[in-house]
Amino acid sequence: MKITVIGAGNVGATTAKLIADKKLCNELILIDILEGIPQGKALDILESCPVELSDVKVKGTNNYDDTANSDIIVMTAGIARKPGMSRDDLQSTNANVVKSCIENAAKQSPNAIIIVVSNPLDVMTYVAYKVSGFPKNRVIGMAGALDSARFRTFIAEELNVSVEDVTCFVLGGHGDSMVPLTRYSTVAGIPLTELLPKDKLDKIIERTKNGGIEIVNYLKTGSAYYAPASSTVSMVEAIVKDKKRIIPCAAYLEGEYELNDVYCGVPVKLGKNGIEEIIQIKLSDEEHAALKRSAQDVKNNIAKLNI
Repeated sequence: MKITVIGAGNVGATTAKLIADKKLCNELILIDILEGIPQGKALDILESCPVELSDVKVKGTNNYDDTANSDIIVMTAGIARKPGMSRDDLQSTNANVVKSCIENAAKQSPNAIIIVVSNPLDVMTYVAYKVSGFPKNRVIGMAGALDSARFRTFIAEELNVSVEDVTCFVLGGHGDSMVPLTRYSTVAGIPLTELLPKDKLDKIIERTKNGGIEIVNYLKTGSAYYAPASSTVSMVEAIVKDKKRIIPCAAYLEGEYELNDVYCGVPVKLGKNGIEEIIQIKLSDEEHAALKRSAQDVKNNIAKLNI
Protein backbone atom coordinates (compact mmCIF):
# COMPACT_ATOMS: atom_id res chain seq x y z
CA MET A 1 0.00 0.00 0.00
CA LYS A 2 1.34 3.40 -1.04
CA ILE A 3 -0.28 6.68 -0.03
CA THR A 4 0.54 10.19 -1.26
CA VAL A 5 -0.44 13.32 0.65
CA ILE A 6 -0.40 16.45 -1.51
CA GLY A 7 0.35 19.56 0.52
CA ALA A 8 2.78 19.70 3.44
CA GLY A 9 0.95 22.37 5.41
CA ASN A 10 -0.72 21.78 8.74
CA VAL A 11 -3.50 19.55 7.40
CA GLY A 12 -1.23 17.56 5.10
CA ALA A 13 1.57 17.05 7.62
CA THR A 14 -0.84 16.08 10.40
CA THR A 15 -2.62 13.66 8.05
CA ALA A 16 0.73 12.11 7.09
CA LYS A 17 1.72 11.74 10.75
CA LEU A 18 -1.53 9.97 11.62
CA ILE A 19 -1.24 7.65 8.62
CA ALA A 20 2.29 6.70 9.70
CA ASP A 21 1.26 6.24 13.34
CA LYS A 22 -1.64 3.98 12.33
CA LYS A 23 0.61 1.99 9.96
CA LEU A 24 -1.89 2.32 7.11
CA CYS A 25 0.66 1.86 4.32
CA ASN A 26 4.17 0.64 3.55
CA GLU A 27 5.21 3.77 1.70
CA LEU A 28 4.08 7.33 2.42
CA ILE A 29 4.90 10.28 0.16
CA LEU A 30 4.48 13.91 1.28
CA ILE A 31 4.67 16.31 -1.66
CA ASP A 32 4.59 20.09 -1.84
CA ILE A 33 5.67 22.82 -4.24
CA LEU A 34 7.88 24.44 -1.57
CA GLU A 35 11.41 23.09 -1.55
CA GLY A 36 12.60 21.62 1.74
CA ILE A 37 9.25 21.74 3.55
CA PRO A 38 7.96 18.26 2.61
CA GLN A 39 11.46 16.81 2.95
CA GLY A 40 11.92 18.23 6.44
CA LYS A 41 8.47 17.30 7.72
CA ALA A 42 8.68 13.82 6.21
CA LEU A 43 12.06 13.22 7.86
CA ASP A 44 10.64 14.38 11.18
CA ILE A 45 7.70 11.97 10.83
CA LEU A 46 10.07 9.17 9.80
CA GLU A 47 12.18 9.75 12.90
CA SER A 48 9.05 9.45 15.06
CA CYS A 49 8.26 6.01 13.61
CA PRO A 50 10.58 4.02 15.91
CA VAL A 51 8.78 5.52 18.90
CA GLU A 52 5.42 4.57 17.38
CA LEU A 53 6.76 1.14 16.36
CA SER A 54 5.87 1.92 12.76
CA ASP A 55 7.91 0.70 9.78
CA VAL A 56 6.25 3.03 7.26
CA LYS A 57 8.78 4.51 4.85
CA VAL A 58 8.13 8.25 4.71
CA LYS A 59 9.57 10.47 1.98
CA GLY A 60 9.17 14.17 1.24
CA THR A 61 9.49 15.43 -2.32
CA ASN A 62 8.74 18.15 -4.87
CA ASN A 63 8.63 15.65 -7.74
CA TYR A 64 5.45 13.86 -8.77
CA ASP A 65 7.50 10.98 -10.18
CA ASP A 66 7.96 9.89 -6.55
CA THR A 67 4.19 9.50 -6.16
CA ALA A 68 3.88 6.92 -8.96
CA ASN A 69 1.60 3.94 -8.35
CA SER A 70 -0.04 5.36 -5.24
CA ASP A 71 -3.14 3.52 -4.03
CA ILE A 72 -4.60 6.58 -2.29
CA ILE A 73 -3.99 10.28 -2.96
CA VAL A 74 -5.02 12.78 -0.28
CA MET A 75 -5.37 16.31 -1.67
CA THR A 76 -4.84 18.96 1.03
CA ALA A 77 -2.99 21.74 -0.83
CA GLY A 78 -4.45 25.23 -1.14
CA ILE A 79 -4.65 28.49 0.74
CA ALA A 80 -6.26 28.46 4.17
CA ARG A 81 -9.05 30.71 5.38
CA LYS A 82 -8.42 33.87 7.34
CA PRO A 83 -10.87 35.76 9.57
CA GLY A 84 -13.67 37.26 7.50
CA MET A 85 -13.26 34.75 4.67
CA SER A 86 -15.81 32.16 3.69
CA ARG A 87 -14.81 28.82 2.17
CA ASP A 88 -16.14 30.10 -1.14
CA ASP A 89 -13.68 33.00 -1.07
CA LEU A 90 -10.90 30.46 -1.65
CA GLN A 91 -12.52 29.04 -4.75
CA SER A 92 -10.68 30.61 -7.69
CA THR A 93 -7.18 30.25 -6.22
CA ASN A 94 -7.65 26.74 -4.90
CA ALA A 95 -9.33 25.52 -8.09
CA ASN A 96 -6.09 26.24 -9.97
CA VAL A 97 -4.06 24.52 -7.25
CA VAL A 98 -6.28 21.41 -7.27
CA LYS A 99 -6.32 21.25 -11.07
CA SER A 100 -2.53 21.34 -11.32
CA CYS A 101 -1.90 18.89 -8.48
CA ILE A 102 -4.51 16.34 -9.54
CA GLU A 103 -3.42 16.44 -13.20
CA ASN A 104 0.13 15.57 -12.14
CA ALA A 105 -0.85 12.98 -9.54
CA ALA A 106 -3.45 11.22 -11.70
CA LYS A 107 -0.93 10.70 -14.51
CA GLN A 108 1.40 8.92 -12.09
CA SER A 109 -1.29 6.87 -10.30
CA PRO A 110 -4.18 6.12 -12.70
CA ASN A 111 -5.71 3.50 -10.37
CA ALA A 112 -5.64 5.57 -7.18
CA ILE A 113 -8.52 6.65 -4.97
CA ILE A 114 -8.53 10.43 -4.43
CA ILE A 115 -9.71 12.02 -1.18
CA VAL A 116 -10.09 15.80 -1.43
CA VAL A 117 -9.73 18.01 1.65
CA SER A 118 -9.04 21.39 0.00
CA ASN A 119 -11.71 24.09 0.35
CA PRO A 120 -14.33 24.87 -0.79
CA LEU A 121 -14.57 21.13 -0.39
CA ASP A 122 -17.48 20.08 -2.59
CA VAL A 123 -16.43 22.29 -5.51
CA MET A 124 -12.78 21.19 -5.28
CA THR A 125 -13.87 17.53 -5.28
CA TYR A 126 -15.85 18.21 -8.45
CA VAL A 127 -12.72 19.80 -9.98
CA ALA A 128 -10.64 16.74 -9.04
CA TYR A 129 -13.30 14.44 -10.54
CA LYS A 130 -13.36 16.30 -13.85
CA VAL A 131 -9.58 16.77 -14.10
CA SER A 132 -8.64 13.21 -13.16
CA GLY A 133 -11.18 11.48 -15.37
CA PHE A 134 -11.45 8.82 -12.66
CA PRO A 135 -14.75 7.01 -12.02
CA LYS A 136 -16.91 8.70 -9.41
CA ASN A 137 -16.40 6.00 -6.78
CA ARG A 138 -12.67 6.85 -6.69
CA VAL A 139 -13.00 10.62 -6.11
CA ILE A 140 -14.36 11.44 -2.65
CA GLY A 141 -14.62 14.61 -0.59
CA MET A 142 -13.92 14.76 3.13
CA ALA A 143 -16.73 16.88 4.55
CA GLY A 144 -19.44 15.10 6.48
CA ALA A 145 -16.88 13.15 8.50
CA LEU A 146 -15.53 16.42 9.92
CA ASP A 147 -18.88 18.17 10.28
CA SER A 148 -20.32 15.12 12.03
CA ALA A 149 -17.30 15.00 14.38
CA ARG A 150 -17.90 18.62 15.34
CA PHE A 151 -21.60 17.94 15.88
CA ARG A 152 -20.72 14.94 18.07
CA THR A 153 -18.26 17.05 20.08
CA PHE A 154 -20.80 19.73 20.91
CA ILE A 155 -23.54 17.20 21.73
CA ALA A 156 -21.21 15.28 24.07
CA GLU A 157 -20.20 18.53 25.78
CA GLU A 158 -23.77 19.68 26.24
CA LEU A 159 -24.96 16.35 27.67
CA ASN A 160 -21.71 15.54 29.52
CA VAL A 161 -21.50 12.08 27.95
CA SER A 162 -18.79 10.12 26.18
CA VAL A 163 -18.29 10.94 22.49
CA GLU A 164 -18.18 7.18 21.93
CA ASP A 165 -21.93 7.01 22.53
CA VAL A 166 -22.81 9.91 20.23
CA THR A 167 -23.71 9.19 16.60
CA CYS A 168 -24.41 12.13 14.31
CA PHE A 169 -25.09 12.66 10.62
CA VAL A 170 -24.36 15.92 8.81
CA LEU A 171 -25.23 16.00 5.10
CA GLY A 172 -25.08 18.61 2.35
CA GLY A 173 -22.30 20.95 1.31
CA HIS A 174 -19.34 21.65 3.57
CA GLY A 175 -20.32 25.19 4.48
CA ASP A 176 -23.06 27.36 5.90
CA SER A 177 -25.75 25.34 4.12
CA MET A 178 -24.78 21.97 5.64
CA VAL A 179 -27.69 19.87 6.91
CA PRO A 180 -27.27 18.31 10.39
CA LEU A 181 -29.87 15.55 10.72
CA THR A 182 -31.09 15.50 14.30
CA ARG A 183 -33.59 12.68 13.57
CA TYR A 184 -30.73 10.34 12.67
CA SER A 185 -28.46 11.50 15.52
CA THR A 186 -28.48 9.58 18.77
CA VAL A 187 -26.78 9.08 22.12
CA ALA A 188 -26.53 5.34 22.87
CA GLY A 189 -29.47 4.87 20.52
CA ILE A 190 -31.61 7.55 22.19
CA PRO A 191 -32.74 10.26 19.70
CA LEU A 192 -31.31 13.71 20.36
CA THR A 193 -34.79 15.17 20.25
CA GLU A 194 -35.59 13.25 23.45
CA LEU A 195 -32.49 14.53 25.24
CA LEU A 196 -32.28 18.20 24.26
CA PRO A 197 -34.90 20.93 23.79
CA LYS A 198 -35.20 22.45 20.32
CA ASP A 199 -33.59 25.78 21.28
CA LYS A 200 -30.43 24.08 22.54
CA LEU A 201 -30.29 21.78 19.53
CA ASP A 202 -30.63 24.77 17.22
CA LYS A 203 -27.71 26.50 18.92
CA ILE A 204 -25.54 23.38 18.58
CA ILE A 205 -26.50 23.06 14.91
CA GLU A 206 -25.53 26.69 14.31
CA ARG A 207 -22.21 26.20 16.09
CA THR A 208 -21.55 23.11 13.96
CA LYS A 209 -22.17 25.11 10.78
CA ASN A 210 -19.69 27.73 12.01
CA GLY A 211 -17.23 25.21 13.45
CA GLY A 212 -14.49 26.07 10.96
CA ILE A 213 -14.69 29.85 11.20
CA GLU A 214 -14.78 29.67 15.02
CA ILE A 215 -11.31 28.13 14.90
CA VAL A 216 -10.14 30.53 12.15
CA ASN A 217 -11.15 33.49 14.32
CA TYR A 218 -9.06 32.14 17.19
CA LEU A 219 -5.99 31.32 15.09
CA LYS A 220 -6.08 34.54 12.98
CA THR A 221 -3.51 33.25 10.47
CA GLY A 222 -4.73 29.74 9.73
CA SER A 223 -7.56 27.24 9.92
CA ALA A 224 -8.35 23.92 11.60
CA TYR A 225 -6.10 20.94 10.97
CA TYR A 226 -6.25 18.37 13.78
CA ALA A 227 -9.93 17.46 13.33
CA PRO A 228 -9.78 17.65 9.50
CA ALA A 229 -6.74 15.36 9.51
CA SER A 230 -8.33 12.86 11.90
CA SER A 231 -11.52 12.84 9.83
CA THR A 232 -9.55 12.29 6.63
CA VAL A 233 -7.57 9.42 8.13
CA SER A 234 -10.78 7.73 9.29
CA MET A 235 -11.72 7.58 5.60
CA VAL A 236 -8.26 6.37 4.57
CA GLU A 237 -8.42 3.62 7.18
CA ALA A 238 -11.87 2.50 6.02
CA ILE A 239 -10.53 2.14 2.48
CA VAL A 240 -7.19 0.52 3.36
CA LYS A 241 -8.80 -2.02 5.70
CA ASP A 242 -11.90 -2.50 3.51
CA LYS A 243 -14.01 -1.80 6.59
CA LYS A 244 -17.27 -1.00 4.76
CA ARG A 245 -17.85 1.89 7.15
CA ILE A 246 -20.84 4.20 6.68
CA ILE A 247 -19.41 7.73 6.72
CA PRO A 248 -20.97 10.93 5.38
CA CYS A 249 -18.73 12.06 2.50
CA ALA A 250 -18.98 14.31 -0.55
CA ALA A 251 -20.03 11.98 -3.36
CA TYR A 252 -20.93 12.56 -7.00
CA LEU A 253 -24.69 12.21 -7.33
CA GLU A 254 -26.56 11.05 -10.40
CA GLY A 255 -30.18 10.95 -9.31
CA GLU A 256 -29.67 10.01 -5.67
CA TYR A 257 -31.76 12.27 -3.41
CA GLU A 258 -33.12 13.75 -6.69
CA LEU A 259 -29.77 15.51 -7.25
CA ASN A 260 -27.64 15.38 -10.38
CA ASP A 261 -24.14 16.39 -11.53
CA VAL A 262 -23.03 17.68 -8.16
CA TYR A 263 -20.82 16.66 -5.26
CA CYS A 264 -22.74 16.74 -2.00
CA GLY A 265 -22.38 15.20 1.45
CA VAL A 266 -24.39 11.98 1.82
CA PRO A 267 -23.90 8.71 3.76
CA VAL A 268 -21.68 6.31 1.81
CA LYS A 269 -20.16 2.88 2.36
CA LEU A 270 -16.36 3.14 2.20
CA GLY A 271 -14.24 0.11 1.31
CA LYS A 272 -11.32 -0.97 -0.83
CA ASN A 273 -13.03 0.35 -3.99
CA GLY A 274 -13.68 3.78 -2.50
CA ILE A 275 -17.39 4.61 -2.44
CA GLU A 276 -19.02 1.19 -2.70
CA GLU A 277 -22.57 2.38 -2.11
CA ILE A 278 -24.44 5.63 -1.64
CA ILE A 279 -26.91 5.11 1.20
CA GLN A 280 -30.26 6.76 0.55
CA ILE A 281 -32.04 7.46 3.81
CA LYS A 282 -35.59 8.79 4.06
CA LEU A 283 -35.69 12.54 4.55
CA SER A 284 -38.59 14.72 5.65
CA ASP A 285 -39.80 17.34 3.19
CA GLU A 286 -37.97 20.01 5.20
CA GLU A 287 -34.69 18.03 5.30
CA HIS A 288 -34.90 17.22 1.58
CA ALA A 289 -35.52 20.88 0.75
CA ALA A 290 -32.49 21.89 2.86
CA LEU A 291 -30.32 19.29 1.11
CA LYS A 292 -31.45 20.56 -2.29
CA ARG A 293 -30.64 24.16 -1.30
CA SER A 294 -27.20 23.07 -0.11
CA ALA A 295 -26.53 21.21 -3.35
CA GLN A 296 -27.68 24.19 -5.39
CA ASP A 297 -25.17 26.40 -3.57
CA VAL A 298 -22.44 23.98 -4.66
CA LYS A 299 -23.76 23.97 -8.24
CA ASN A 300 -23.80 27.77 -8.34
CA ASN A 301 -20.15 27.86 -7.30
CA ILE A 302 -19.18 25.13 -9.78
CA ALA A 303 -20.78 27.21 -12.54
CA LYS A 304 -18.42 30.10 -11.77
CA LEU A 305 -15.42 27.95 -12.71
CA ASN A 306 -16.55 27.07 -16.26
CA ILE A 307 -15.29 23.49 -15.96
